[in-house]
Amino acid sequence: MSDLSERYRDRRLEGVILAAGRGTRIHPLSLHYPKALLPICNKPIIQYQLEDMKRIGVEQVWIVVGHLKEELPHQLDPIASQLGLTLRYVEQHHTYGIAHAVAQLESRIQAPFILFLGDIMIRAPRLDRMVEMFWNRRAGAVLAVKNEPDPEMIRRNFAVILHSSGLVTRVVEKPRFANTHLKGCGIYVFDLSIFDAIRRTPRTAQRDEYEITNSIQILIDDGYPVYPADVVEWDMNVTYACDIVDVNRQMLEALGHESMVSAEAVLHEGVTVGLGTVIGAGAVVEHPIHIDQCVIFPNTVVSHRDSLSNVIITPEEWVECER
Repeated sequence: MSDLSERYRDRRLEGVILAAGRGTRIHPLSLHYPKALLPICNKPIIQYQLEDMKRIGVEQVWIVVGHLKEELPHQLDPIASQLGLTLRYVEQHHTYGIAHAVAQLESRIQAPFILFLGDIMIRAPRLDRMVEMFWNRRAGAVLAVKNEPDPEMIRRNFAVILHSSGLVTRVVEKPRFANTHLKGCGIYVFDLSIFDAIRRTPRTAQRDEYEITNSIQILIDDGYPVYPADVVEWDMNVTYACDIVDVNRQMLEALGHESMVSAEAVLHEGVTVGLGTVIGAGAVVEHPIHIDQCVIFPNTVVSHRDSLSNVIITPEEWVECER
């Protein structure tokens, strides 16, 4: 195992966000939007992640792009400029899993890095504690985790199993049986040693991908200290189109709002806005209708004359969500 001490002297941390996936299960939204740009309370998912990175002192962020890659710089460069972040884009030509996406950066990253998955909305106000744990304990990796009482949620993500010392001994991708309450949440801090582990990560037969959990297990088996960090208040994966309604509602609750209407939206004077509704900038609602549990994307013209409930409306698509 290599000596990690050289890498901790200046405590410089880079950022990585994975935003290359095609998002076939969010069809038809995936025809027009990378998942990382889907709006949550009138900001793209990835903007929250950039703001988190700025808050913990990251200055340079690498974004792995693929599907609709040209859309990300167009929207993100102005945001990064406002935040004082430098963005670098790297293309993943084939989507073979998280570890494969991270591997695209091996020749570019020169410092430990924090990794976000661009299709997961995470509320983690104590993220600085995770970073401090990484530096102070000279870790090979630190994994953001959450105590999850629902075994099904662990089975959909990955399980984190601990030794009595508090070190992670095992990570299991989408376990058949959830024998722990610790769920991995899609934020990681890695030392550069993760790249050697990724090179030795086999492609899985089950999903035909290079799983980052297998890379982390190699890191553990090589003797690198890997720690959990219980810093996540809540997290929601954006897997299907209608998850957008649920994630917006969850974020509204976290912000203490019943609904959110952009100051740049134009609503007929008779419009009433119900719980869980978010209306984006430049949206126009032409008739006096009631809107409840809906997400109306920016620059969408709504000419519907009947009340709306549980729908997503974009300039291009209309998605009904059953309740």
